[in-house]
Amino acid sequence: MGIIHLILGKANPEKMNGVNKVVYNIATKQAENNFHVEVWGISENTEINYPERLFTTKVFKRNKNPFSIPKGLKKEILKSDPSNIFHLHGGWIPVFSSLSKFLNKNHRKYVITPHGAYNTVAMEKSKLRKKVYFNLFEKNFIKNASKIHCIGESEIDGLQTIFPNQKSVLIPYGFEQLKEEFQINSYKKQIIFGFVGRLDIYTKGLDLLVESFASFNANHPDSKFWIIGDSKEKDELHTLIESYKMSGKIELLGSKFGEEKNDLIKKMDVFVHPSRNEGLPVSVIEAAHFAKPCIVTKNTNIGYLIEKYNAGINIPFPDSKLLEQAFIEIYNIWKNQYQYEKYCRNAVKMVEEAFDWNTILQQMNTKLYS
Repeated sequence: MGIIHLILGKANPEKMNGVNKVVYNIATKQAENNFHVEVWGISENTEINYPERLFTTKVFKRNKNPFSIPKGLKKEILKSDPSNIFHLHGGWIPVFSSLSKFLNKNHRKYVITPHGAYNTVAMEKSKLRKKVYFNLFEKNFIKNASKIHCIGESEIDGLQTIFPNQKSVLIPYGFEQLKEEFQINSYKKQIIFGFVGRLDIYTKGLDLLVESFASFNANHPDSKFWIIGDSKEKDELHTLIESYKMSGKIELLGSKFGEEKNDLIKKMDVFVHPSRNEGLPVSVIEAAHFAKPCIVTKNTNIGYLIEKYNAGINIPFPDSKLLEQAFIEIYNIWKNQYQYEKYCRNAVKMVEEAFDWNTILQQMNTKLYS
């Protein structure tokens, strides 16, 4: 049995979107673990101009008709070993609807990873149009799949609203852990909270963050907040911070990368991610990897693990009062050095266990491909 990942676009490490980057990482890890794996892409540009990788890559010319399957792709599917499993990545993609019929007709098994396409918030966007499209195309795409790989609870919930099923499987992505010892910031006089991500005020819940931290800081002036990231909404966020008279307390540090970003995360005491909508935020996993307890909303799709490992606080839904209460709770934990260090170690344990690539691959093999 082999695994053939099918994506829209090319798995070019230099120019990958989030989905294709995840596919590249999964395929690389599978190849390292002696899986027979290939990645096939449907793209405007079929030139393969990137370094050699551990798996075979094939790119097929995208047709003008979004539902049309490239001829070369059809030939390769028919030539492939019938025992191979096709792993399709994405949702609401017209050509995948056609591929579903073609694969089913030719007795080829396939699984789907929607990558957040079916989560509850995503389902609300273009709701009427999606309802029509679903009944015409997407329903059969899901129906013919042997399994649906969901990365978070919100996607399982969203999918159940449109297609109640027993074949959804919850498996997070793996995380490449750095080989270094984590540090716990001990005996500090000031607590530093932090956020890393795109400055999308509504989606990331940054309006709730500013409001709740302003209330918290009024009673706990020994606190600061660092926001790392950038976007065209940066000025709007700055104005919001000023309106709460928080300019000296909430700092916008701009975009940071590599070691500079990692060094800032290491200096934080608590990581906060109050999103209204997420796939699976890597920044939370990175922060936990550096032994930072996390405050998250259930909407981040990582809250159930934060609860399971007692690695921070999971808020049931985005709300400024609940977030303020979480600030107070974690602050009291931080004041108790023994208790705080326990949360820090739990965060590291969560990443080591729940996001270990070997564990993820084993789950995919037994729950998705079997």
